Amino acid sequence: MGRYIGPVCRRCRREGVKLMLKGVRCETAKCAMERSWRSSPPGMHSWRRRKASTYGIRLREKQKVKRYYGVREQQFMRYFRMAERARGNTGDELLAILERRLDNVVCKLGFAPSRCSARMTIVHGHLQVNGRRVTRPGFMVKPGDKVSVRSAERSQKLLRTLVGDGGGPAVQAWLSLDASTLEGTVNVAPSHDDVQIPVETQYIVEMCGR
Repeated sequence: MGRYIGPVCRRCRREGVKLMLKGVRCETAKCAMERSWRSSPPGMHSWRRRKASTYGIRLREKQKVKRYYGVREQQFMRYFRMAERARGNTGDELLAILERRLDNVVCKLGFAPSRCSARMTIVHGHLQVNGRRVTRPGFMVKPGDKVSVRSAERSQKLLRTLVGDGGGPAVQAWLSLDASTLEGTVNVAPSHDDVQIPVETQYIVEMCGR
């Protein structure tokens, strides 16, 4: 199955939560979730749907996380197997792995308005990690890594318009940003509390661990 190219607001409506798929627009009154007549699940007969089954509840939690981070089924299951092999709680380890994706870090540093835009910025070669150019959105960062903008004029001009010269956006505690040099640092490993959408990890573990 290829990538989704339909209206992304349908995905937020289906999951019943803002997935921040359009960046700043999702924080304005133009967001579909802010309109009572469009905040219901998509479909002509959404109001007639029956109560979700146990399977349906767990599926929705899984789909919500996949769509929030922009990963496909095969990628998601690979991350889940990695989380299973880790020593900590499987659900928390899964979210920590997804948070460490480079496209997520770039978005949270303010180098891109959304994760989709962050993936384009990375693939086009505007960013580097520890001084080396990285073009894989799924690259896993670790504590101590530095994410910076390439010295090329085109890259500097593009990212400067997003971050600005007078200080960067309010970033989470596990990250830090130097807006003057356009360089972000991963201070510590992320935790469950750093995820910006409500997630019931136990449901995901119960569904994927069968």
